[in-house]
Amino acid sequence: MSLTEKNELPVTEYQADLAQLNSLESQYCSWGDTVHYVKKPNIFKRGQGSYLYDTDGVEFLDLQMLYSAVNFGYRNERLNNAVHRQLDTLPQLACQYLHREKIELAARLARRTEKTYKQKGRIHFNVGGAQALEDSLKLVRNHSGRNLVFAFMGGYHGRTLAATAITSSFRYREHYGHFGDRALFIPFPYCFRCFYGQKRDTCNMYCLKQFEKLFETEYYGVVNKKTSTCEFSAFYVEALQGTGGYQIPPVEYFKGLKEILDRYHILLVDDEIQMGFFRTGKFWALEHFDVRPDIVVFGKALTNGLNPISGIWAKEDLISPSVFPPGSTHSTFSSNPLGTAAGLETMKMIEESDFSVEVPQKGAYFAERLTSLQKKYPEIGHVDHLGLALRIEMCQKDGYTPNKELTDAVQEIGLSGSLTTGGKMRGLVLDIGGYYKNVFTLAPSLLITNGEIDLGIDLFEEALRKALKRF
Repeated sequence: MSLTEKNELPVTEYQADLAQLNSLESQYCSWGDTVHYVKKPNIFKRGQGSYLYDTDGVEFLDLQMLYSAVNFGYRNERLNNAVHRQLDTLPQLACQYLHREKIELAARLARRTEKTYKQKGRIHFNVGGAQALEDSLKLVRNHSGRNLVFAFMGGYHGRTLAATAITSSFRYREHYGHFGDRALFIPFPYCFRCFYGQKRDTCNMYCLKQFEKLFETEYYGVVNKKTSTCEFSAFYVEALQGTGGYQIPPVEYFKGLKEILDRYHILLVDDEIQMGFFRTGKFWALEHFDVRPDIVVFGKALTNGLNPISGIWAKEDLISPSVFPPGSTHSTFSSNPLGTAAGLETMKMIEESDFSVEVPQKGAYFAERLTSLQKKYPEIGHVDHLGLALRIEMCQKDGYTPNKELTDAVQEIGLSGSLTTGGKMRGLVLDIGGYYKNVFTLAPSLLITNGEIDLGIDLFEEALRKALKRF
């Protein structure tokens, strides 16, 4: 074999180099992250647009884009150039000092949110999504003086200590115990698999009524009826559940929930870490549901995954200097210049684009193609979308019983890079979520073309056909 893209090494040297990398990884890399969820992890070399390329040069269409962090494509020239410019001027700065990009980014985020929700607020930056969520818990406790919060079954808010406590999966806490107060987990309106066994057409928002019932008497454990004081300070929500499987609630659900929360002075904290920045066709996903949050937590796509920057927006009375003074929270890299430069350019790009039109159009086209595929394969039990957040729930042939084994097989085949759709070897990057780990959660680039959507459908169908032959 001649010299190739494979690190520009002859094939024997390339194979030896790859074997050494795998050996080093198996010996020296912790397996405590999620890399080894798959049997044979991929080693990727480069990315471009909607594609990743492995060390063999095989092209993988990525339909999860770093869990919705790379909304604007790999190696986005405009965003990369912004980081390069910052690298050549002020690449790092202790966060107790100011720089222009931080101030301008905070102002753009705050003004955008103020325009949307008609209330003044401020921005506080941090590094990762879970860290920003912990900052929000500080605001909540500082304001209310209470520790307990509500959160949803199926909700995911991170794996730091406090974030784990309000993430519903016991698996994330099993080995470590409890370092703080757990949330009270409330069933999410997952209408395809209703917790209460109801049907959406006839339920009359039964799940919301069950939540409201908790406030009927003090003996249900949440409220003092004599003072109308609730022991719970906030409700943490994802407008669409991320790790929970891109669940999309009925449009009226959050409005009814907010009415209950306001009655008992319970804050609404909106986790937009995965769904923010036009993933759903709105700047914030909660905008689809006509309610105003008290706090918004964001991250991921703000920098297109180039540099970890997260943050919170909170109403003025929760975060003003008089109630949240200097030193209330701190992180060395919380507003690092490379991240704020990328975030500022992202905001400018968003403001100059028409994602509010383009994303719903692309999402509708993608969903239409998936629905056509569903008619051919009874194992595709449910398809739904909001903008370019799409879900494919895999089932047995009855179209309902969860089928984790088939889901895993499709993902494994996609990651093998052995698909031949389009006349050459290709791969497909998919993410799995859902309560039963049987849901493909699709978060393609917002810049994906209809041609790439068609390719994604064809690759998925090829992987599905191959997987079905195993069962």
